[in-house]
Amino acid sequence: MAKKQEVENELKAKEADLETVTATAQEDAIESEADSLSIEDIKANITTSNEDFDWDADEKGFGNYSDADRAKLEAMYDVTFSSINQGEIIEGIVVNINNKDVVLNIGFKSDGMVSLSEFRDTPDLKIGDTVDVFVESQEDANGQLVLSRKRAKTQKSWERINSALDNDEIITGFVKSRTKGGLIVDIMGVEAFLPGSQIDIKPIRDYDVYVGKTMEFKVVKINHEFKNVVVSHKVLIEDDLENQKTEIVAKLEKGQVLEGTVKNITDFGVFIDLGGVDGLLHITDISWGRIEHPREVLALDQKINVVVLDFDDEKKRIALGLKQLTPHPWQSLTEDIQVGSKVKGKIVTVADYGAFLEIIPGVEGLIHVSEMSWSQNLRNPQEFLKVSDEVEAQVLTLDRDERKMSLGIKQLTPDPWQQAGDRYAVGTKHVATVKNMTNFGVFVELEDGIDGLIHISDLSWSKKVNHPNEFTKVGEKLDVVVLELDVDNRKLSLGHKQLEENPWDTFETIFNVDSIHEGTVLKVTDKGAIVALPYGVEGFAPTKHLVKEGGASVKAEETAEFKVIEFNKENKRIVISHSRIWEEQRSEARVADFENRKKEAKATTSAVKKVKDSVEKSTLGDLSVLAQLKEQMEGAESKAKKAPKTEE
Repeated sequence: MAKKQEVENELKAKEADLETVTATAQEDAIESEADSLSIEDIKANITTSNEDFDWDADEKGFGNYSDADRAKLEAMYDVTFSSINQGEIIEGIVVNINNKDVVLNIGFKSDGMVSLSEFRDTPDLKIGDTVDVFVESQEDANGQLVLSRKRAKTQKSWERINSALDNDEIITGFVKSRTKGGLIVDIMGVEAFLPGSQIDIKPIRDYDVYVGKTMEFKVVKINHEFKNVVVSHKVLIEDDLENQKTEIVAKLEKGQVLEGTVKNITDFGVFIDLGGVDGLLHITDISWGRIEHPREVLALDQKINVVVLDFDDEKKRIALGLKQLTPHPWQSLTEDIQVGSKVKGKIVTVADYGAFLEIIPGVEGLIHVSEMSWSQNLRNPQEFLKVSDEVEAQVLTLDRDERKMSLGIKQLTPDPWQQAGDRYAVGTKHVATVKNMTNFGVFVELEDGIDGLIHISDLSWSKKVNHPNEFTKVGEKLDVVVLELDVDNRKLSLGHKQLEENPWDTFETIFNVDSIHEGTVLKVTDKGAIVALPYGVEGFAPTKHLVKEGGASVKAEETAEFKVIEFNKENKRIVISHSRIWEEQRSEARVADFENRKKEAKATTSAVKKVKDSVEKSTLGDLSVLAQLKEQMEGAESKAKKAPKTEE
């Protein structure tokens, strides 16, 4: 009803304008005629020309309609207009095209205009064509209907793209440009992103070749919040290839030779495109010889023949080989290479246990680390050989069926142990180099291939060595003497302390039991202390023998006197005591005091006896003197009796 009322108001406004224009025209005519005619003439003319005019028509109801007539007229009027809403897409017919705009009839009360720039994709546009437009506004500030073909296309495109994603449909797009990581595709006016990984099943190195092409895609992702669309061309190829893979794998046979193209190169091998299905050519199946990387032999897009080694129907995995197309190099190994033969080659691999020598491509022999040197002291193979070194070796073992060969380098030089009996007789002195140390001794090298062991007990006469690193270091030179020699078992026992006389023979006369020496405490432990004595000898003082006269103990780096309480030549052991010195001195002082008191008591007893003898001879007048002597005598006896108890 609102629209109807609006139409009626507009119609009444137009009728009012028309009546105003008609009245004005009549007034102008009357005024012009009034200049030449009199009033009577004018009246006569009006009366004459409008004899049938009903001047009372307005009063008789002219222009008034009944409700039925009005409804009928409104219905007829409404049919001439289309009902449109803002935001909807409708069809319009091109009625005019000018330099700036395209005029469209959409069946509304007024025509709409769309900028000509929105029709750049339709250069053949002409009057009468039908196009879809989006109603942006029914009326702008100028009362003009606002339409947009671009928004209509965009909205329809979004509906079509969402439908394609929901129904897994294929759509067509135009590749506009290249961007970082992929391409920009125009799909019905909407820009979508095509990642580089989704262009093809094989890696694409040049994206520019696709710019300007029209291709088919599948929508794989839509972000409605940011209006982002991601498409893929690869999934279309994969769908086709999946069927091809099934057919190709079904026809595969082991040993079959196929032509393929190098698709991708990795550290562990090469992927070969067999025309719809990929196969893996492992690095170990590329060449009979050792290679560090497949790029040494193959290049991208290179066409090669490969043989099918194995395949998996379910997982569609195919293992390929290239070297299998050529004879194995072991088959061409000459017969003159036998055990004991000398061969030359290049080191291709160095491991912890040895090195591999390539005699010809594909034929290798192992040089174990024990076969690199006559030395029994095993070393790191990298100290002897490096990759790419060209060396000569002797064949030690050869198995053509198993295609295995062991080689040796030390066999090319004389065995030094063959002359060891003459050069290293027992008792001979030599200079050796420290090569290795263990808890029980030191391994030294007298010459290349001749090693010997110095037991830890044969390092020093005077010092107790807990570990060889306290006495020497790797790389140092040591004077040694041969103690034992076993040529058959290649064993050599050496000594260092034997170069000097055994000082313990002399120490036995110096550090005899009860002898006292000055010493410095080197180290204090829970059990006692290590004390440095004269002549470089070390003694051990138990904890209870470190106590000083005042009750404190001798501390580290403190110098004091010590008494030898034990001497063991065989075990090179000297036990000493500081406490024993002052304890014995105190005991001796007590004995001397006891002897002195004993002598004093004996003298007193003799004096008393003399007094008694004299008393018997004295007279009665001497009784007072006798009483006095008696008191002295009793006092002396009392002291004599008490003296021994005090000493105890």
